[in-house]
Amino acid sequence: MTVGLALLLLAFAASISFGAADMSLSLAWGSIFHFNPALEEHQIIRTFRLPRTVADLMVGCGLAVCGAVMQGTTRNPLADSGLLGISAGSTFAIALCMSFLPQRTYTETILYSCLGAALATGLTYYLAAIGKRGMTPQKLVLAGISISMLFSSFSTYLAIRFNIGQSLDFWTAGGTATVTWQQLAYTAPLFLVGLLWSIAISPSITILSFGEELAGGLGLNAGRVIGSATVVVLVLTGLATVIVGPISFVGLVVPHIVRYLVGVDYRFIIPASMMYGGIFLVAADLLGRMINRPYETPLGIIFALVGVPYFLYLVRKQRREFA
Repeated sequence: MTVGLALLLLAFAASISFGAADMSLSLAWGSIFHFNPALEEHQIIRTFRLPRTVADLMVGCGLAVCGAVMQGTTRNPLADSGLLGISAGSTFAIALCMSFLPQRTYTETILYSCLGAALATGLTYYLAAIGKRGMTPQKLVLAGISISMLFSSFSTYLAIRFNIGQSLDFWTAGGTATVTWQQLAYTAPLFLVGLLWSIAISPSITILSFGEELAGGLGLNAGRVIGSATVVVLVLTGLATVIVGPISFVGLVVPHIVRYLVGVDYRFIIPASMMYGGIFLVAADLLGRMINRPYETPLGIIFALVGVPYFLYLVRKQRREFA
């Protein structure tokens, strides 16, 4: 945890110091603790870089926790809100808002995003459960990919039909460059509730991760835990999608890394996933700003470069285990 905190502080400091225009660390920290509105650099950090970094932290924490919670409750190492179609459902709901509710409030956008996530989750789990064998990790991922493609197609149709392609493409590319303090004021309390909720149910997720039969033998109500965990995932995914767009692979990669560090107890996996998820997203956003300055590389591209190879590695590993 000490190493994680040190990395988090380092990533935070680098994020507010570097960008299209580099600033000294003393100047960056001065804008936080000794703000001078007359200095343009202080205005840039306070107005753009600081809310952007806070958003990266929140979204990274939320998506990493979503992955950890889903992997624990489904016992599926490939579970991730992006791979299971949940982010695509949120994206479709927001595309609907752009098409039919141009005067919507930010609160309404959050609500519709969570409803879209709920719809996609229900369809994914329903498709995965069809058949004599019931739900398996492989069927869950295939169902999620299918639902993701379906909702992505719907979103593309709306973009063409209602001429919102440019706005939708900019948003789906992924990024926190346009995040404001007002948006964070709406979403931060909800993020906090979702993260605390995930910590509260982490002991039950640990028991559930060993199988529903064992959990039932120990007196755990598996259905209630799964339902509670699903609500956490829907809320956190919906919020993250509103802020940064449909980002995949954070929830896939981070929990696997964390398990090497803290073991299989979700009382430790979930808090550690929060920390390293925040570090991961802040570092990725900083990398996207630095590799092609003064232009920015979207977060979706950064995570695809990291996540796709890791996903293929996990798939190959699963095939060897079930061969």
